[in-house]
Amino acid sequence: MVPRIVLIAILLLPLSAKAAVDFSRDVLPILSDTCFTCHGPDGNARKAKLRLDREQDAKAEVIVPGKSEVSELIARIFSDDPDEQMPPPDSKLKLTAAQKATLKAWVDAGAKWGKHWAYEPPRQPALPQVKNAKWPRNGIDNFILARLEREKLKPSAEANKITWLRRVSLDLTGLPPTPKEVDAFLKSTIENPKSAFEIVVDRLLASPRYGERMAWDWLEAARYADSNGYQGDRERTMWPWRDWVVRALNTNQRYDEFTVEQIAGDLLPNATEQQVLATGFNRNHMINGEGGRIAAENRVEYVFDQTETVGTVWMGLTFNCCRCHDHKFDPLTQRDYYSLFSFFNNSPVSGGGGDPATAPNISVGTPAQQKEILGLDQTIIALGKEIEQRKAGMQSKQPEWEQQKLKEVMKSGWQVLNPEKVKAAKQTLELLEDHSVLAKGVFPNHDEYTVEIVSARDTLSGIRLEALQHASLPAGGLSRVKGGNFVLTDFAMTIQRKGGKPEPVKFAKAKATYNQGGLDVAQAIDNKPGSGWGVWPSKQVTQPQTAVFTLAEPLAKAKGARLVFRLKFNHAAKQHVMGRLRLSATDIKDPDFGTGGLLQALNTEAPKRTKAMRELLSREMLKEDSASAKLESDRAAAQKRIGAIRKGFPKVMVMGEGKPRQTKVLTRGAYNNPTDVVVNSNTPESLSPFPKGSPKNRLGLAAWLVNDQHPLTARVTVNRIWQQFFGTGFVKTTDNFGVQSERPSHPALLDWLALEFIKSNWDVKLLHKRIVLSATYRQSSRITPALHERDPENRLLARMTRQRLPSWMIRDQALFVSGLLVEKQGGPPVKPYQPGGVWAEATFGKKRYSQDKGEALYRRSLYTFWRRIVGPTMFFDESKRQTCEVRRALTNTPLHALVTLNDIAYVEAARAMAQRVLKEGDADDEARVSHAFRLATSREPKLSERVILLQRLNHLRATYAKDPKAAQALLAIGEFKHDEKLNATDHAAYSVLCNLILNLDEVITRE
Repeated sequence: MVPRIVLIAILLLPLSAKAAVDFSRDVLPILSDTCFTCHGPDGNARKAKLRLDREQDAKAEVIVPGKSEVSELIARIFSDDPDEQMPPPDSKLKLTAAQKATLKAWVDAGAKWGKHWAYEPPRQPALPQVKNAKWPRNGIDNFILARLEREKLKPSAEANKITWLRRVSLDLTGLPPTPKEVDAFLKSTIENPKSAFEIVVDRLLASPRYGERMAWDWLEAARYADSNGYQGDRERTMWPWRDWVVRALNTNQRYDEFTVEQIAGDLLPNATEQQVLATGFNRNHMINGEGGRIAAENRVEYVFDQTETVGTVWMGLTFNCCRCHDHKFDPLTQRDYYSLFSFFNNSPVSGGGGDPATAPNISVGTPAQQKEILGLDQTIIALGKEIEQRKAGMQSKQPEWEQQKLKEVMKSGWQVLNPEKVKAAKQTLELLEDHSVLAKGVFPNHDEYTVEIVSARDTLSGIRLEALQHASLPAGGLSRVKGGNFVLTDFAMTIQRKGGKPEPVKFAKAKATYNQGGLDVAQAIDNKPGSGWGVWPSKQVTQPQTAVFTLAEPLAKAKGARLVFRLKFNHAAKQHVMGRLRLSATDIKDPDFGTGGLLQALNTEAPKRTKAMRELLSREMLKEDSASAKLESDRAAAQKRIGAIRKGFPKVMVMGEGKPRQTKVLTRGAYNNPTDVVVNSNTPESLSPFPKGSPKNRLGLAAWLVNDQHPLTARVTVNRIWQQFFGTGFVKTTDNFGVQSERPSHPALLDWLALEFIKSNWDVKLLHKRIVLSATYRQSSRITPALHERDPENRLLARMTRQRLPSWMIRDQALFVSGLLVEKQGGPPVKPYQPGGVWAEATFGKKRYSQDKGEALYRRSLYTFWRRIVGPTMFFDESKRQTCEVRRALTNTPLHALVTLNDIAYVEAARAMAQRVLKEGDADDEARVSHAFRLATSREPKLSERVILLQRLNHLRATYAKDPKAAQALLAIGEFKHDEKLNATDHAAYSVLCNLILNLDEVITRE
């Protein structure tokens, strides 16, 4: 491993003997590496009460500006006495002769102090002048070339056009170009040489694939997964947030807005559903629901995670060091940490349990579902207008309809009963003019109603019970409880004829206009006290309901008899007592629900009708009009469809503000060991000031992060984007811009790009476009031995970086080239092929992997279900998604080849690719082999390559001709169906050949 100080020396501009020593560039790295451990920001580790991280302390104790000969610092570092020497020998830290000379020269020059470069706001550098003025294509190239010229190096030649097209296609969309796109580009470079490259870039940036490719890195930073993590690892539904990210990237949402909405979208004025959804970013943390886990400890851990994730993603600082003590190297105190922690500490999340949808959460559908609901809402409005128009047109016909209807109703058999006496065990029952009974007074948990009536009918065969609405009942419900539901646990009836005793009446059956699940009306007559009739539709009750009880035997000679009805409400659900009821009787053998209060409304003179009567008559008349009935039916169907769609919405955890919590500094980060130090929400003192007028909440914090004067956000973001295209950022330590970080390879270019990014209104696509159209990006990746020895990591960028594709991109490419890829965006995660038993082994057998079928097997890797404790087995070089990660893990492990040569997904992709080649290519093998090679590499094979591939094909064909069973076994791997019209021997031979091609270094590498 190359020592860090040597790397810094390589990256620094060459200094002449007379060059001024710069504190940030030359001195601070030496002090940080060798002195801050004992004399730095961390007071708990500080020795001799000496601080070398602050100017006033260092100059008061051991530095005399301009006089190294009397400066204790210089005397100690040059001393040979083990008792005086600094750093002390037992620290294992040593200063080189060059470092000692640098410190001495600095002190003699006046010991001018400064800040770490990353804590100073970016300064606008001028574009460097270069000797080869024809090479730069944009400002990026001026900075790169100026550095190369200083280093006596030249840029590499431009990559060939196909290499560039494949490179930019993979970098911007994660997928290679098609042969048609290659041909179109080559033609365009001849016809429109000045604009051909830009046309391609604009097309790729406008592709929906762009957002899917760019989202992957953001999901890793956001520690996105489809489960909680920890023991049990319950599944969660955060995927709508993942889809929000893809949409935001595809629509090129300004990065400052992208930032604000994810940190504090819920706090924006009149926040939209999508802005609240964006805050799912900080609810992607793991959730610990293990038995015995303390809720308060969980809560603090969650806030730690949110604080540190924001610190890493937007500031590139290692804030986690400050949980327990002041930072050992950076000017970040423990108080700073808990002041930042305080912004997130008001979360209403308690930390209790392992619910993967812990509130606050929202139910949100996909854009397709939202679009369908919007369309249905518009349909409902339009139908409502038509219904009102129809109603207005029918008013003139109402008197005639009423006369006819009255005749029909008189024949319906139902007669409203007029109670003589009503009472309740606990409430007050009031008899209303329409013969209904209303409950008032106290509001008991349970009750029993008694209604006494003198029968006006000679024969009784059925009783009707109507549960009615009333203005005194809440929200249009049928009871006094919120929600409007009741549970009738028992409905009984006795008859007492003149001179006789009360006799119980038996009911044969019961039916109702609506039954709540598990609470059927038949349970009101089953003589079981715990059961009953309920009408809860899983939302607020908003309409009357009716029950009909059919007698076991008709009651004869009932006229003048006393009928007593008892209604009991003794269910476990408290206060579920009926608010208003009305009873009717009939002598029809098998009665239906009848017309309710329609007879009374028809018999009432028009001027004396109540509003409810008028509405009832209007409604009934419309029901009998076929056109109106159709309109009502269509409206009801649309409303029902909306309900069904919303019922399927997943719950997504989002941010929210609860009651303000006092934040105290915690001793060594222990949730149950707070100090007496109380802090308010604030940002680190060493960084830019908090914006004036901004609220001290997450919204203010987000505004501070994207403030033009913030020294870190734009730099950190640009650096991460540069890493995405070149493999390494200007600052190699992408997650650490602190004092211990590597100094930028091109500090002026980093600042220039950061300021250009801000000036462009944080336009991410424009930044990407600028990078991929640069001459720097268009260089060949070929490397000479001399250049490799001079710059093995390509930090000077005298060539383009050549790097292995990440495993997820290799899989997507295989699916795409084979023709299997299903380019459906968004939606729930999918479960493609995975070796059996992986989940079970990692979860003590509690979780079993259930592989999907059909198109779900061929979705982009972005949509693969990610179990946090054991990620998808095919993605072995990706982050664990347990904490925020922004540094890329590149690997050439042999596991890569074991997967891409043998995994079902890749063998199946090779089969599908072979079938595609056999159908699309010409009849001869040479054309087919060339087509297969071009699909995977984007170029035609060389003659020598074609010869090798044809030799291999012939060998495979001979092998499978001798062993047709092996051919059939190969063609049966995976769900993709072999076309029976194709020769099995040819298909098997081409399948293995395609598998070979998909594993070529050129195919799994971005040149």
